[in-house]
Amino acid sequence: MTAILSLVLLAQPAAAQQGVICSADKLPGMIEGFFQITTALGIIGLVVVWQADSLAEVFTMSHDQKKSLKRHKRSALKSGLILSILGPLYTVAGGMMGLPLAQCVDLAPW
Repeated sequence: MTAILSLVLLAQPAAAQQGVICSADKLPGMIEGFFQITTALGIIGLVVVWQADSLAEVFTMSHDQKKSLKRHKRSALKSGLILSILGPLYTVAGGMMGLPLAQCVDLAPW
């Protein structure tokens, strides 16, 4: 009986803290803005890396260097895709799992 009573008493502060992020005035907007800025910078970085690798590929004669540049372009594209997919995926999956941050912050970059 004491275990159940202590569990109920200890669970109440944790339940009260779930809405702290959502109830803060500017915190959800700041989190969304930070995620949008980092996503935009990541996509801009992807474009810069892609263009630089394409330009370097034009002036490269060695077959091994061209392979290396293509591999670098592929890894940059994978990173950009992951960066673009993580926010919406967290928003959808977090909402379904009942995560408190996903319920009040929209992390879709667009």
